[in-house]
Parts: sequence; structure tokens; C-alpha cells
Amino acid sequence: MAERRNWTLEETLVAFRLYCYTPFGKLHQHNPDIIQLAKLLGRTPSAVGMKACNFASLDPLHQARGVVGLKNRGPLEEQVWNRFHENSEAVAEEAESAYEQLLLAEEPPKQVDIQPPSGPTEVTRTVQARRVQGFFRTAVLTSYGNRCALTGLAVPALLNASHIIPWSVSHERRADPSNGICLNALHDRAFDRGLITFDNELRLVVSQSLNNANQLGILADELTGLQGRRLHVPERFAPSIDSLAHHREHIFQAV
Repeated sequence: MAERRNWTLEETLVAFRLYCYTPFGKLHQHNPDIIQLAKLLGRTPSAVGMKACNFASLDPLHQARGVVGLKNRGPLEEQVWNRFHENSEAVAEEAESAYEQLLLAEEPPKQVDIQPPSGPTEVTRTVQARRVQGFFRTAVLTSYGNRCALTGLAVPALLNASHIIPWSVSHERRADPSNGICLNALHDRAFDRGLITFDNELRLVVSQSLNNANQLGILADELTGLQGRRLHVPERFAPSIDSLAHHREHIFQAV
């Protein structure tokens, strides 16, 4: 039986990663991913599942639904949760790094003699960016059930995790799933270019510049035809109203 011991910060970060990466209904001890992670942590699957579920009690969306959390929730969960909402990029990178360290401890990597293309600082930045981008995409797509929030398209290869406030504008919001929406490639590009946006009711607003039906061709219905359609609200990490206001003010091209 796995030894009963206090959770470390690194283990709590990995549990937070699990919470963000796993559909809420699958956070249980029979989930193969949780069983595998429990082995890496030297803990029981039920303990790992419960630790991840503790974060649901901190999620405002679940609080509104009456999820009060588990009695064994500790201060580390609140620490990670609060830090994530202050600087999601830093916490996401730490969580990915902690998980990678678990994997390395289980199976040390083979030595490969590869000369890095640039200095160590640039290599570190590239690794960190990859971790944050991967965390953001997985957390957003998981929250939306791997479906486009606007059309319901469920082909992962055609889905993107769209930043509401762009990556380049806010370091702190880079990995925050509430600063993202799962959109198909077409609507993601239109959203990124400011050709569509969403109001405070999460309804689609289309730029007047897309009124030329001849330019849109057979895709007219997929753009102007969806005007006013409401986004599907995910089970967690709903789109931030403040982020959407920033998008409408600074990115959306009304005409």
C-alpha cells in the first residue's frame, strides 16, 4: 500500500495539472491516467483523484453549482489556485516541469549528443514556451469537451485553443484557460484577426467587413449566418468577461 504522507508543492502542482487535463466526470480512481500518475507519485489512485477534485471546490463555476469541496483540502491547493490566477504562465510551466521530473525519475532519458542551435537561455525559453502552450491547449480543449464552442465540431485536428487576450499582450494570462475559447480553425483565425468577437452574453458578433457574400462564398453561413449564436459554456474555466471586453475594445474590427 502506498505510504501515507503529506503532499509536497510539486505533487500538488501535478495534481492541479491533472485537474486541468481531465474531464470532471473522469476524476476518479478507476481512470487509467490517474492510476498511472498514482504509481509515479507512490500514492493510491483514490488519493490522487481526491486531490485533483479538491480544486473543483475553488472553481467559481463549481461553487455556483453547489460543489463545496472535500474536507481534506489543504492550503497548498489554495496557494496553487491563487498563484495560477495571478500568473498562469509561471504556474503552468512549474506544473509541466514537475510532471516531467516525475517521468524522468521513472525512466531516465537516453543520452543524445545534439548541439543546441542557440545559447542555454534561448533553449530554456523555448522549452518553457512549449510547456505553457501545451498546458493551455490541453486545458482549454478538455474544458470544452474537445468540441468547438461555437459549432460543436469535434475533430481535434481542426480545433484550436484561441487566446482572448493575445499571447503577446499578457504574460500572466498566457496559460489561463478562462482566457481561452475552443474554436475551429476558421473561427479561430477570424477571432484572432478581429473579424468576430463575443458580447457579454457570449453571443457571436460579426464584423461588418464580412458582409460581402461574394467574398465569403459557401462559408457565408459559417460566419455571418451564425451572428448572435451563443457560445457553449464549458463545465469549468468559462470565458472571462473582462478578457472578452478587452478583445472587443482592442482587437475587434467592427467595420
